Amino acid sequence: MTERTASVRRDTLETRIAVELNLDGTGQSHLETGIPFLDHMLDQVARHGLVDLDVRAEGDLHIDAHHTVEDVGITLGQALAKALGDKKGIRRYGHAYVPLDEALSRVVIDFSGRPGLEMHADFRRSHIGEFDVDLFHEFFQGLVNHSWMTLHIDCLRGDNAHHVAETIFKAFGRALRVAAEFDPRSAGITPSTKGSL
Repeated sequence: MTERTASVRRDTLETRIAVELNLDGTGQSHLETGIPFLDHMLDQVARHGLVDLDVRAEGDLHIDAHHTVEDVGITLGQALAKALGDKKGIRRYGHAYVPLDEALSRVVIDFSGRPGLEMHADFRRSHIGEFDVDLFHEFFQGLVNHSWMTLHIDCLRGDNAHHVAETIFKAFGRALRVAAEFDPRSAGITPSTKGSL
């Protein structure tokens, strides 16, 4: 089996991002974004998606975290697209429900070749520690635009904002694991009636 890995750099006047990704890893991560809560969420993706993930970011955090969070999403999306290659033999679709105490989220992924995000999560407060919850949407928007996936995120219930965020990222990791997995019955076949994704 060909290694499904990617190494991507993104350098702008606002940020410098480096991502290394192994889709067939063991859930190991090394995360240095300068934003502790983002590191915590990315660790959930790695552990629950069984992907190895190395993310190093330097950004204009003296302004705020917006550019860094968005650009990490963009760069991770580029790495996903590169690691998936032609997508032959993958399951393409993946979904997961993940609870954490009172919170429950559902994430559904389609590696469709068409970027689209539907995110529905009501946070009871504007910040988790110092992290602005509006930035979750920016992260996932950047990711879907550059990985060419369709992504539906629904928090079905939850009161604690930390729990809501954690269920979303854990469910994303689990859904990613399923959608990117090889299906032995469709080895070498593109999972689309169009013949390409």
